[in-house]
Amino acid sequence: MSKITIDNITNAMIDWNKKRQADEAKNEVDVSAGLYGVEPINQSQTKTNRVWTRIDELSAAKHTGKTVLLRARVHNTRGTGKQAFLVLRQRFVTLQGVIFVGPAVSKQMVKFVASLSKESFVDVEGTIVGVPTPIESCTLHDIELHVTKIFTVSSAMPRLPFSLDDATNVEPLEGVETTNSNSEPEDNLIRVGLDTRLDNRVIDLRTTTNQAIYRLQSAVCLLFREFLTSQNFIEIHSPKIIGTASESGANVFAVTYFKQQAYLAQSPQFYKQMAMCADFERVFEIAPVFRAEDSNTHRHLTEFVGLDLEMAFYEHYHEVLDMLDKLFVFIFKGLRDRYANEIKAVQRQFPVPEFKFLEPSLRITFKEGVAMLREAGIEMDDYDDLSTANEKLLGKLIKAKYDTDFYMLDKFPTAVRPFYTMPDPSDPNYSNSYDLFMRGEEILSGAQRVHDPVLLEERAKEKHIEISSIQPYVDAFKYGAPPHGGGGIGLERVLMLYLGLGNIRRTSMFPRDPKRVAP
Repeated sequence: MSKITIDNITNAMIDWNKKRQADEAKNEVDVSAGLYGVEPINQSQTKTNRVWTRIDELSAAKHTGKTVLLRARVHNTRGTGKQAFLVLRQRFVTLQGVIFVGPAVSKQMVKFVASLSKESFVDVEGTIVGVPTPIESCTLHDIELHVTKIFTVSSAMPRLPFSLDDATNVEPLEGVETTNSNSEPEDNLIRVGLDTRLDNRVIDLRTTTNQAIYRLQSAVCLLFREFLTSQNFIEIHSPKIIGTASESGANVFAVTYFKQQAYLAQSPQFYKQMAMCADFERVFEIAPVFRAEDSNTHRHLTEFVGLDLEMAFYEHYHEVLDMLDKLFVFIFKGLRDRYANEIKAVQRQFPVPEFKFLEPSLRITFKEGVAMLREAGIEMDDYDDLSTANEKLLGKLIKAKYDTDFYMLDKFPTAVRPFYTMPDPSDPNYSNSYDLFMRGEEILSGAQRVHDPVLLEERAKEKHIEISSIQPYVDAFKYGAPPHGGGGIGLERVLMLYLGLGNIRRTSMFPRDPKRVAP
């Protein structure tokens, strides 16, 4: 016979208590039955008149004491005995939810809430209550939701590729100036690498930072359209499968097109100009652009979104530059004034100094830019193009002298511009062309175009371009064409530089570069 000890008796009592609690739990009436659980798959079975509320619509002044119904993701949960807390997220706004065991709330319901997996979709009903102490971990600091009903609409797997909290930790950006604030990176924080993010992009895009970034990207397009339509531009849609290379024949993706070869468009350049010849006068386009450049840099993509415009002018191509000046000031002001919350959401993770610009924008000549570089010790020929390093240095010099992150550089050397660029009438070594820069990097290249067919053919031959390969384009100018100019803008690059994010892949939803074609 085994010897009876105090430990044996204690363990037996513990086992008996566990069994008794389990039996009681089985027999205990669930007062919250029907108020929580898992919804059947939504197959559009029913319609109701329920009123849904957005988290970003909630406020202490309007909603305290009111019952609301919302659908959100479970950002995180934690249970502490007879209560559970959860953070509910919609896009880039969050709200704390709380549930307590009480007359109408069972232990089973609290346990259900505490066990919800992160990123699951839930339908939640509850009462909005003001809080005495700000909830710093949520976007809405002064209110919380006291949960009375909660149902899972779609469950997420328990283990995520990475934590969204880790993915929103403050990040140092290589080569990017950051602000001096309490949000400086901490060495002990877990951070998610860019390749890991891009490999699991659907999860990464859920972060509050990315939700804000892509609302700002949408805003740039909206403001671009808004301004140009107010200036009597019309939006066009040019083909992206073309029979000849858009520019010089290099850096194009060739595709098999039935029994012939075709190319993905490098830009809508030829078609914008042909629209000028067709009397559209002012046009713009927002569309994909393809560049077969094997460039694995922080600012190059093989596919990006081009914001292109072209316009006829009366006397001088500076009419186009004036239009571009007003356009960018409108965009910068619109982002600053209409999207302050989104900008703040990005700055919480990437604490970069506010983008600065002048009105009207700073405009200097290429010669003046070269002179500034030479004063800084750079040796370069009068007709050399700017290297990436010299672009950045010039941006720093201009920021120090004029306190602006945006400027226009006019009159580039003819040798470094495409064949359809109009030469300067007083010095053929220079041209009526310009680039626009943000934080020391080029974001637009443009010019007055050659609109005379004879001069156009001469310029093409100088650049060793076979006229037959661009014949439809040249022919468009033989029946009369107005003086005109324009430019092409890279959407992702504009947003990257405005926010100071340091890598263009952060502003491309599903980036394409020489090493990435998925997801």
